[in-house]
Amino acid sequence: MSQDSSADITALLVAWGKGDQEAFTALVPLVDRELHRLAAHYMAGERDGHLLQPTALVNEAFLRLVDWKNVQWAERAHFFAMAATMMRRVLVDYARAGGRKKRGAGAAPVPLSAAEGIPLPEVTDVIALDAALTELERMAPRQSRVIELRYFGGLSLGETAAELQVSVATVRRDWSLARAWLFRELSRNG
Repeated sequence: MSQDSSADITALLVAWGKGDQEAFTALVPLVDRELHRLAAHYMAGERDGHLLQPTALVNEAFLRLVDWKNVQWAERAHFFAMAATMMRRVLVDYARAGGRKKRGAGAAPVPLSAAEGIPLPEVTDVIALDAALTELERMAPRQSRVIELRYFGGLSLGETAAELQVSVATVRRDWSLARAWLFRELSRNG
């Protein structure tokens, strides 16, 4: 994205945060492509046959963002970081809802003998990842935020450093440590 586009997005975000609906209308086409790229990145990690598509993920995340009133968007990176967080929450909510359906929410009970030979459903990876990130956030909040901004938000090292107001070297170190910790946690839990 060019520097001009980034400055335009930041200006529109600031105006939208102050209630300017025309700024919002102008903002949507500028951020749509990047949001779809993020959504496609998320969906690439989902199981085959996932019913939620990138466009639906973008729409749901955007609807949640629009509901926020008087947000003071600092810059483009701040917006995309929050959009990434919303996409993560949408996927987790979707996975949990799907898990409830898989476990028979509202279905008639079946005797255990009749269930013999039925394969168990796969554990939804996004739920395990969310649980691990929640634990990481409890232990090391900045490292958790780095993962969220870099992996889910697609921000560069520099953009992440600016968002967190730390050095690029600190982000690089946090990124490396957090990824190693997540890998260990997710491997340990299957």
